[in-house]
Amino acid sequence: MTLIKLPQQPQILRKEKVLLTGGTGFVASHVLDSLVTNGYPVVVTVRSEEKGRRLLHALSSFTAPNQIQYAIVPDISTKNVFDPILCDHGPFTYVIHTASPYQLSFADPVADCLNPAINGTTSLLDSLHRLCPSVTRVVITSSSAAILNPPHHRDVYDESSWSEVTWEQAMQPEHTYRASKKFAEQAAWSFLRDNSPGFTVATINNTYTFGPLSRSLINSSRFSSAEINTSNRRIWDLVHGKWRNADGSANIPPTAPVFTFVDVRDVADAHVAALTAPGQRYYTVGGFFSNYQIAKVVEEEFKGVLGARGVLPDLKGQQDDFEEDKHWKFDVRRSKEELGIRYRGLRESVRDAVGSMLEFEKGVTALS
Repeated sequence: MTLIKLPQQPQILRKEKVLLTGGTGFVASHVLDSLVTNGYPVVVTVRSEEKGRRLLHALSSFTAPNQIQYAIVPDISTKNVFDPILCDHGPFTYVIHTASPYQLSFADPVADCLNPAINGTTSLLDSLHRLCPSVTRVVITSSSAAILNPPHHRDVYDESSWSEVTWEQAMQPEHTYRASKKFAEQAAWSFLRDNSPGFTVATINNTYTFGPLSRSLINSSRFSSAEINTSNRRIWDLVHGKWRNADGSANIPPTAPVFTFVDVRDVADAHVAALTAPGQRYYTVGGFFSNYQIAKVVEEEFKGVLGARGVLPDLKGQQDDFEEDKHWKFDVRRSKEELGIRYRGLRESVRDAVGSMLEFEKGVTALS
């Protein structure tokens, strides 16, 4: 089993304070790890007092005194909701905005997804423009959903690519999430164009994101599998026997529509590197994957412990549904060259994801 390395306590704190929104989310928790490792003082927004206390407890052994504070933001789409934080906890030099809904079913697409994503972004930018002249750079978590254009794919996607999903299509549940990412990102660029604030903006457009569970989850005394991020859910299901029929044969779900992945630690490092990089959009992809390939990695890396549990499917005779020669390509040279990202492979990402899940189940609370 692979032990997940947690960041070391920084020796010297930087002067530049960072505001990180959505700090208990999967990506944000790893962004926080990277910020801590790089010595940034951070104010993290959370939705409740309980989540804030839980976060500080999880980080207590790995941060310098007073390196991290939290502020409560119950609803990011509320107008001016960030004003008190900027006034009470500033001045800030950098902002990383990760908070946004990520679910695939909605009672009301506009109220439950589109408005929170769009208004949460523009409300924050407006508050920064009015109240924080010290801020020089804002990094926003976008998504490959704002780049890809299924089913009419380009041959090669890069930072110049935009989804063509329309507002009308966004009312259909299968298009709501990707539309929210597109329109929220476009709202950010429109805000810059219309208001000429004193800060610049970059977006990180990550694809399906795998990797180890967040430290705040691993170190929590209360755990719900519902807290596992959507991308990692497939790995969790595999580890818990949901890809195995009663007779042991495989029941691997189709991989489509997305066959690209990125490790969450690479996404986190991209956010932090983008604070001081010149670019605007960064498409982050580690490579191709399929559910069959995930199952194969888990079988090879964890056959002992998971084989004994009887949860792994028999992969004999199974076909990989990924056909690289028929698939669109991606170009992530910008993130490699400007941010210095050296992408982890699928094996490392899946291995560490499963390792962290097994470690948590064994009650591990301090890893090195």
